[in-house]
Amino acid sequence: MSTDNTTQGTARTQTPEGVRLAAGDTELTVRPDLGCRIASLRIGGTELLRQGPRYGCFPMVPWCGRLAHGEFRNGGELHRMPLNAAPHAIHGTGRDLRWRTVRTSATEGIFTYDLKDPAAPWPYPGQVTQLVELAEDGGSLTLTMGVEATTDSFPAQAGWHPWFLRNLGQGGKDVHLDFGPEWQEERGADHLPTGHRIPPKPGPWDDCFGMPQGVAATLTWPGRLELKITSRAEWAVVYDEQEAAVCVEPQTGPPNGLNTLPRLVTPIDPLEISMTWSWRNLSRGTA
Repeated sequence: MSTDNTTQGTARTQTPEGVRLAAGDTELTVRPDLGCRIASLRIGGTELLRQGPRYGCFPMVPWCGRLAHGEFRNGGELHRMPLNAAPHAIHGTGRDLRWRTVRTSATEGIFTYDLKDPAAPWPYPGQVTQLVELAEDGGSLTLTMGVEATTDSFPAQAGWHPWFLRNLGQGGKDVHLDFGPEWQEERGADHLPTGHRIPPKPGPWDDCFGMPQGVAATLTWPGRLELKITSRAEWAVVYDEQEAAVCVEPQTGPPNGLNTLPRLVTPIDPLEISMTWSWRNLSRGTA
């Protein structure tokens, strides 16, 4: 997923509040300075994402979820990441960094960061790119992320962690989540998958699910909005243990996957993942 880092767009000006994209009655804000997260997504004036510097929808890269004791091996080399969710490391390093804005237009933004950014402890050189594309009619959003290796190969994962508001306010009902996984990863007392696949259990969840035909989930705020999440990724973590939000997180492997299901990124074989959100307004029955 190569980009020309010297190309700077002029269609959108980056402000301290981020890069704003808009189409139809939809507007979103990307914050490259806050881990390139989607800080806001407003449809018809209604905010869908939990607000705050830790929330919105952030990229998880170069690993997703918990990494056991912050350690992974690449061949004979053992690497240790900072324990930001002791006793584990969680959600990668990309969300903690300032990304570069490569190019923007009214409905599109391209952002990158170097894996060996001095502020991040990742041991291998490479580049991460995120493409944010809002449909011209404002009816969908597609996020694409690529991880490229410069020299040495390394295991990596990529995905997203959105914080959807459980309730959109104005007296509306809480969101309903519908999805049909083929299995659930059994979760141990350490919050890591045990390696056993079990039939999906009822929530609340902080759990990983397998969807080998691709991630598909629907969030419905009754009478307000329906939002569909689709991705060719085969894994998703669902987290709904907090009262304020519901998270559906497509990703390229399960938590601790750098150790249990490593996917090597090489100079000729980058890692890519894409996710699309599409929605329709239920209050007027149109897309």
